[in-house]
Amino acid sequence: MAETTTVVQIADAALLGDKGAARVQRRRRRQSQSRKGIVWRTLIAAVVSLIVIFPLYWMLVVAFSPRGEVFEPGLRLWPSTLTLENFAKVFDRVPVIDWFGNSVVIGAIVTALTVFVNLLAGYAFARLRFGGRNAVFILALATMMIPVQAIMVAQFKLVSGLGIFGTYWGVILPGAAAAFGIFLARQFFIGIPDEIIEAARIDGAGHFRIFLQVVLPLCKPLIAVLTLLTLMGSWNDFAWPLIALNDNQLFTLPIGLLYLKNQTSPDYNAIMALALIAVLPMVLLFIFFQRYFVQGFARSGIK
Repeated sequence: MAETTTVVQIADAALLGDKGAARVQRRRRRQSQSRKGIVWRTLIAAVVSLIVIFPLYWMLVVAFSPRGEVFEPGLRLWPSTLTLENFAKVFDRVPVIDWFGNSVVIGAIVTALTVFVNLLAGYAFARLRFGGRNAVFILALATMMIPVQAIMVAQFKLVSGLGIFGTYWGVILPGAAAAFGIFLARQFFIGIPDEIIEAARIDGAGHFRIFLQVVLPLCKPLIAVLTLLTLMGSWNDFAWPLIALNDNQLFTLPIGLLYLKNQTSPDYNAIMALALIAVLPMVLLFIFFQRYFVQGFARSGIK
């Protein structure tokens, strides 16, 4: 009887050993596949990054190259001589400082107004109960499907009727709200726990006080996302400022690029120098605030 028990124990131990070895092999196989997946994803990300960065790098090379070198045969990945002559030409020919200041002023005011309106509208759609709330929200989202070009005539008539054509406000006011920003803010506010809002309401706080003192301090990632998206959109906006502004002293940098390009003998090195001046602030801004940018999208439920 004892011998039979010993044989059974040995068989069970061998079986468990085989199962344990199989589990170890499966675990090692999964780890190997995971490492291979990480390598492939890293490789793909590196290739995509190079494709995205190369136009910016090429603009940098042309901006610091002597004039005419861009038309020489062959592909030059580095200037034969580093020069600041192109930047000097740009500052001599066109009012770059005025254009840069116009872009900063318009972008700052548009961003402040848009973020403020989007936050209030997003909070209203997420936390207030009123008749027709869902219908109004769907109608706001539907405006995202309307091309900007389709409403430019109406915008032009409205701006002209208000007497602000050819001024900063003619560019600022039509862009003082964005449907996507309202949607993003609503999704963010829905993710805030109801217990926080209810606790503030029990303490006697109204909606405006709850928004300012309870909800707004939690919205730093959302505010960062809305600020970056709105500022980048306003900074790069071309079509509407081209229509709404008729004084070259009020031009923004994108319109200034077109103005410089349309000269009788366009200097592409100088054009790339001005393009670099226009692009660099947004690149630096995104690099410094990309952490908040990713957090805002993640907490808003946008994948």
